Amino acid sequence: MPPLPLVPGGVLSSHQRRPVECGDLPFVIRRDGTWLYRGSPIGRKELVCLFASVLKRDDEGAFWLETPAERGRIVVEDAPFVAVELDWGGCGCHQQLSFRTNVDLIVTAGPEHPIRVSHDILTCDPTPYIRVRDGSGRWPIEARIARAVYYELVALAEPREVGGRHMLGVWSCGVFFPLGELPDAED
Repeated sequence: MPPLPLVPGGVLSSHQRRPVECGDLPFVIRRDGTWLYRGSPIGRKELVCLFASVLKRDDEGAFWLETPAERGRIVVEDAPFVAVELDWGGCGCHQQLSFRTNVDLIVTAGPEHPIRVSHDILTCDPTPYIRVRDGSGRWPIEARIARAVYYELVALAEPREVGGRHMLGVWSCGVFFPLGELPDAED
């Protein structure tokens, strides 16, 4: 961790204190978006939303719950959030796609919140994600797009040539997001 900045006179400001390192905390965020504490689901959504508001990601990709006073590492099985609902308006490059997550964050796909699709190495099954916010360094905090929402995206998709490849994708806020490659047409 970099040294704390100093205020004029070389004294640490009280609002610039380093949080106390608590090590590994007994939290797990399952692939389906369920938050567990000591193996039991956290039933109060308001509490999950509070924890989600202090979720950070470090330079190495690890997830942390961090307040100004304390921070501790947690386990995230896939992505910490799940995009569970899609709202859209407009068409073509003027279309806007907004997602609601399981913790009621609203994220509109665009240059700051790109959609990406990862493919399973063995099955090639697609898993789509949307960037919710930046982490520290190159690892963002993302929401996995739920399967039903992904099917909605596919229904809105259109073909387009991207880098010499025929892709199926969606527009949002002037950006085209490829969802998958189209098979070559038979001659």
